[in-house]
Amino acid sequence: MTFAALQPLADRAALFVALRQDALSAAADALGEHRWDADMAAGTLTFTANADPSRQLVTRAHLIATIAPGPRSLLWAWAHPSGDPQGVAAQLRAYGNEHGIAELTTSEVPFPVEAAADDEWIAQAAHTVGGVAVELTGRSPYYSAPVGNGTRAVFLLDAPLAALTVADAVVALPRVLSGTALVDARTAVWDLARLAGWTLTWTDEAFSGATVSDASGSATFRFDEQARISGIESTLHAQG
Repeated sequence: MTFAALQPLADRAALFVALRQDALSAAADALGEHRWDADMAAGTLTFTANADPSRQLVTRAHLIATIAPGPRSLLWAWAHPSGDPQGVAAQLRAYGNEHGIAELTTSEVPFPVEAAADDEWIAQAAHTVGGVAVELTGRSPYYSAPVGNGTRAVFLLDAPLAALTVADAVVALPRVLSGTALVDARTAVWDLARLAGWTLTWTDEAFSGATVSDASGSATFRFDEQARISGIESTLHAQG
């Protein structure tokens, strides 16, 4: 656990986030060995192939927060005069104001007293913040970047990635689910459909299944007695 008040928001978006991070990883891995560079003045974060610098993945980057071990705190980008020029991070503050979540409305949030504040904890905190940012803005994917002295910066990216379809998700889900812990799978599936812009229909009044659909096809998620995903059945359309 990193920031307890933020974790439920990240948990809600966990399945959508995992699929979008998977797509970003695939796009970056297609470059082969690569590096990343952030240009804060231009507002870009670029992945460049080491072997051929002309091969790049250029994204529009929106700084959300920095997480630093020195002051043991998270600093929201909206607290920087030049850190949130398009108001993307400010959407998190607006949600916090509306729902009474102090961790989203306090410019600098201290780490929990018991936090290890080591590299592993800060990396996990960055993933939590990234998930919250996706959940509250609808933008994805995010990128957690080490920026020196153990500090990480969390960016939301407008990346040249195809919109997530049901067909794409069905292919990726076996791999993604094996590495993703879902606290509440039903809610995660519902939120996946919401964030992806799909239609969702519950299969029965007991919520034992949910069918999601878009132009690429449909998939039905089955849930067991512990509300875990027990199976996925799909019907996909041929893509021209």
